[in-house]
Amino acid sequence: MWTSDRVAGSALVLLAVVTAGETRRLPLGTLHNPGPGYMPLLLAVILGVLGAIVALRGGGAPRLIALRWSEAPHAFAILAGSAFAAFALERLGYRLTVIVLLAFLLGVMERKRPAVVVAVALGLSLGSFFLFSNLLKVPLPRGPWGL
Repeated sequence: MWTSDRVAGSALVLLAVVTAGETRRLPLGTLHNPGPGYMPLLLAVILGVLGAIVALRGGGAPRLIALRWSEAPHAFAILAGSAFAAFALERLGYRLTVIVLLAFLLGVMERKRPAVVVAVALGLSLGSFFLFSNLLKVPLPRGPWGL
């Protein structure tokens, strides 16, 4: 009896197990001096526990076979946008990649007005770049044109 919640919870547990396994490559450190693998492992444990709760309590959800996939085009668009971002981030740079991704998701998929699309895409791209790159000193890809 696979319900939608049980499948989703099981997928979260699987993702948590894979993530926890991958963090073994990084040093954990100690509680007072955490290493780079500490936070990903902690998040994987939290994700696994929450996924298990969703899977165990998901008996009342609709059966997976009874679900209608009316939102499949949106899900595919988000997946395709994520794949594009992963591929283009180093090649185009952070700002340009985020602008293109948001323009696609808001303009094409959600059909928002062009002024809203431009304002949100530019604002989020430039604002988040400024926050992470300038204020938090996180190196973000600039792409071939320094963007």
